Amino acid sequence: MTQRYLVTGGAGFIGSHIAEALLRQGQEVIVIDNLATGKKSHLEVLMRVAATPAVQEKGGSLCFVQGDLRDFSGLQEVVRGVDFILHQAALPSVARSLEDPQTTSQVNIEGTLNLLVAAYEARVKRFVYASSSSVYGDSPVLPKHEDMPPQPLSPYAVSKLAGEQYCRVFAHVYGLETVSLRYFNVFGPRQNPYAQYAAVIPRFIHQILNGERPVVYGDGEQSRDFSYIDNIVQANLLALEAPEVSGMVCNIACGERITLNELLQELGKIFGQRIQAEYTTPRPGDVKHSQADISRARQLLRYRPIVGFAEGLRRTVAYIRQMEKERPER
Repeated sequence: MTQRYLVTGGAGFIGSHIAEALLRQGQEVIVIDNLATGKKSHLEVLMRVAATPAVQEKGGSLCFVQGDLRDFSGLQEVVRGVDFILHQAALPSVARSLEDPQTTSQVNIEGTLNLLVAAYEARVKRFVYASSSSVYGDSPVLPKHEDMPPQPLSPYAVSKLAGEQYCRVFAHVYGLETVSLRYFNVFGPRQNPYAQYAAVIPRFIHQILNGERPVVYGDGEQSRDFSYIDNIVQANLLALEAPEVSGMVCNIACGERITLNELLQELGKIFGQRIQAEYTTPRPGDVKHSQADISRARQLLRYRPIVGFAEGLRRTVAYIRQMEKERPER
């Protein structure tokens, strides 16, 4: 049966992949995005998918609303009649939040609260929230598990933790079913390599393709649990249906730890060259090591990583290589 799904931030990297997966299932998808960091090109991809005979035959459809999480009355209008919400919209980046903590708070905390209230009023069946591994801070304990005390090191991390807490409260006090997914270093096609606050994998690939030395903040021994986009999409779809998870938080990653130096080595294999990096001062707010314990997601969501790091990296390089070829001369 076709149901109505609202994907906030659906013109963004993660949101557009989730919206596409729902469309291919034949669902009715509403995307809301203010296009501050989302891309019209991602919406064009979604429109092409929605127009395919396979999606049309299943009853899938796409509606785009250009709107802002801070506009409560606008959200109330959009959420009316929605069955499920996948809340991916946020003002991302630790670095950005350090420069402008107030806007980060307004979008990520107040915006999430607005959406939760609108969802409760509209009797939404389930609300899936995109949280972040940044809430763990720089605790030396590895792997990170959900029962660890949060120790956020940036306004961005604080904002994501506040969103989780609001989701928990709305589940326990108001009966709105919520699930919070703590993403660990997501990467893949459609991630912007040109943004001022670009994530490390697309930034490295862009620099290599342009004959530049990748810039590493620190000694390169900091580690991350890099998670390919298909794994994150799978987790969101599972979180919509899993029983007895309301109010819960789950880590979503691969359960592996890869240093930036190992990332550079893997990129060297793909490009067939030895990558020479430029090492510089560590950035404030950056976490040294990150690795997820994904046993809770395995148990409660039946989540299993479906694309490994090396394969995901190859797909991402191929995508950004094609982007570079098609990019107009600046």
